[in-house]
Amino acid sequence: MAASAPPILPNAPIEAEDNRPAKLGLWMSIALVMGGMIGSGVFLLPASLAPFGWNAVAGWGMTIAGALCLAHVIARLTAADSGQIGPAELVARSFGPVAGFLIGFSYWVSVWAATATISIGAVSYASSFVPVLGLHPALSATGVIWMLTLVNLIGTRVAGSFQLVTTLLKLLPLIVVALLIALVLGQQGSAAITPFPAEGLSWARINQAAAITLWAMVGFEAACAASGRIANPARNVPRATVVGALLCGVIYLIVCSGIALMLPADRVAVSNAPFELFVATFWSAGPAALVGLFAAISAVGAVNGWILVQGELPYDMAQRQLMPRWFGKAAANGVPVRAVLVASLLATLLVWANSSRSMAGLFTFMALLTTSVTLWLYLACALVALKRRMAIPTACAGLAYGLWALWGAGLEASGLSVVLMLAGLPLYWIARREGPDGNKTSAVLRP
Repeated sequence: MAASAPPILPNAPIEAEDNRPAKLGLWMSIALVMGGMIGSGVFLLPASLAPFGWNAVAGWGMTIAGALCLAHVIARLTAADSGQIGPAELVARSFGPVAGFLIGFSYWVSVWAATATISIGAVSYASSFVPVLGLHPALSATGVIWMLTLVNLIGTRVAGSFQLVTTLLKLLPLIVVALLIALVLGQQGSAAITPFPAEGLSWARINQAAAITLWAMVGFEAACAASGRIANPARNVPRATVVGALLCGVIYLIVCSGIALMLPADRVAVSNAPFELFVATFWSAGPAALVGLFAAISAVGAVNGWILVQGELPYDMAQRQLMPRWFGKAAANGVPVRAVLVASLLATLLVWANSSRSMAGLFTFMALLTTSVTLWLYLACALVALKRRMAIPTACAGLAYGLWALWGAGLEASGLSVVLMLAGLPLYWIARREGPDGNKTSAVLRP
């Protein structure tokens, strides 16, 4: 580390706020959170959860509770620091710049990895309507990434408006399924649901089901990661984080549990489109076909949200000398063009590097890896809260849940997540050797 680089000190104030134009309001911030959480995975989850029956319902309960505890912790931390603070800085202020960089960099990796993964999911769904897309999935996924990169380069308000629209559209199939569940239960009562097992629930099966559901809840931290692009972050970031996580959790619990418990488990388990199967069974084939279209829209909206975040993370870290200054340049419209382009390029390379994998194999592997990398952020935020004696009950619960989930992710994914964190250290060393930039002294933390 260069001697000329000033250290980042705990609880040091930022001397000036980010004055870039065109920021997101509360509703767009909530759409950013929900849009990132509701991607392509939820439309496949009932197939994975069907064999678990009522154990899956309990697994959802554990995952939602753990995620809400962590969301509350992140909301409290961002509110206490005036809201305009990213994940890396949250950790750096309590545990030093190296820890902040490692968490921030690993989270950045998880974001552009999610961009690659969900773009493949979007192509998978869309190919049922446009078959040519499925003939060249890597090329098609690349097209999705760069189309939405262009949307983000136009401006934050454009990306935010696109996110709000796609979030509303992606909620439609979830709402339709929820209404069908209520209608069938109203007509048939408890007879429509798989009976509760006489032997009771299995803790081992609950653990397995909860590990599967975690991927669907990842993303509630998106507002914190993009706090520099949100208006009145001290107010809007905490609200968007908690409201987005709560709404998504309730929706997931209702629709995924309903599908898994109201259809034969063997049929759901082998279905490539369990939402379509449910709608076709209790309504008709016509509306069911539209579910695939909305699933593609859902994935496209998630990619858009993550591209916004993947540009904001390195930009924010560069402002605080945790990444090279090169990433800290923004265009006249406030978009961190360099950071967005680099992340989209890395996501594209990831798609092509794994193009030989099957669609399902690539999605499963990347979902597990992305979840494992993101868990380090959650654990770090819980430790920060405990050190600062904030939200202690939920921080303890969130820490316990995060450790349990990391263990459940398996040694391969957890070990690779550590390797990815350490791989970014050369960028940190470059940033510290550069020293403070005279044009950015307002973003450097001082004692």
